Amino acid sequence: MTAPISHTNRSPLETKTTRPRVIALTGAASFLGTNLIGLMQEDERIGRIVAIDTEPPPTAGSKTRLYQVDLTQSTAEARLGEILQAERADTLVHLAFLPSPTTASAWAHELESVGTMHALVASRQARIKKLVLWSQTLLYGAHATNPNFLTEDHPLRATTREPFFADKIAAESEALKFAQKNPATKVTILRTAPILGPTVLNSVTRYLARRLVPTLMGFDPLVQFLHEIDAITAFMVAIHRNASGIFNIVSDGVLPISTVVRLAGRIAVPIPQPIAEAVTRISWPLQLADAPASFIRYLRYLFIADGERARDVLGFIPAYTSREAVLDFTSAQRLRDVQLLQEASR
Repeated sequence: MTAPISHTNRSPLETKTTRPRVIALTGAASFLGTNLIGLMQEDERIGRIVAIDTEPPPTAGSKTRLYQVDLTQSTAEARLGEILQAERADTLVHLAFLPSPTTASAWAHELESVGTMHALVASRQARIKKLVLWSQTLLYGAHATNPNFLTEDHPLRATTREPFFADKIAAESEALKFAQKNPATKVTILRTAPILGPTVLNSVTRYLARRLVPTLMGFDPLVQFLHEIDAITAFMVAIHRNASGIFNIVSDGVLPISTVVRLAGRIAVPIPQPIAEAVTRISWPLQLADAPASFIRYLRYLFIADGERARDVLGFIPAYTSREAVLDFTSAQRLRDVQLLQEASR
């Protein structure tokens, strides 16, 4: 078993550099990448942004250098290493992960698991000083034996039979090994709670956008969310703080699923678990479901993460509660509902 990354004991301080920072991002055109680049454009501490993806982010500005790299290709490792060295990047923010499951599991494996290997090798070659990697609290898994609040030391027990979890767990494992073998590079892993807000799109927002929301009959577990603004802020904090290790990035407060559905202005439809699993196994390959059957466990059991380490060591304090994240999503969704009705009536 790979030992965990050691955590700094002192209060995190802003990274001190003798020249403007050069921040590179994989997955630059993703939701997180696009918004981070927008913020970094206005950050005087950052002199250059190196955006790496298969398409350009819409927020790219005068400080942004664009590079088209497909991490699923065998040439990605060498190309990425060349870019990081040529641009003299000091930090790589690795965001090339899917926010939601996909039926294209072979491609997803090449992007996330193999792509992370490409990014790590390139980081070593370029002598990157800091690596920030995106992960998710979903990887803890939903289990009846979970404590009320999962710390970063809790094992990742999401089923590896589900490719969406297996690839991300493998990526984390490789990052931990990299941290051990390359102590000169600070490695920060941010495990975000499910992200919710007015503009983000993922399996959670699609689930809550349904007029009739399926739930599990007889179960109403507590859940937590992370507002999209807090998610972006957490990465900015990680970029500028000398805090290495794994951090749960979560909002304050938890809510029963029934309350979430009610706040979203939707109607809960309780379904017996065997029926829910059978229907999902059929509908997921046809892309008629929001997630595969393995996600049904998250409608039954807890997977609430503890954010104390992020507060104390990283210095991240969420601005929004889980409830506020749901309400902000709901306000935007109501506008989208009205627009859909207007379009349908034309």
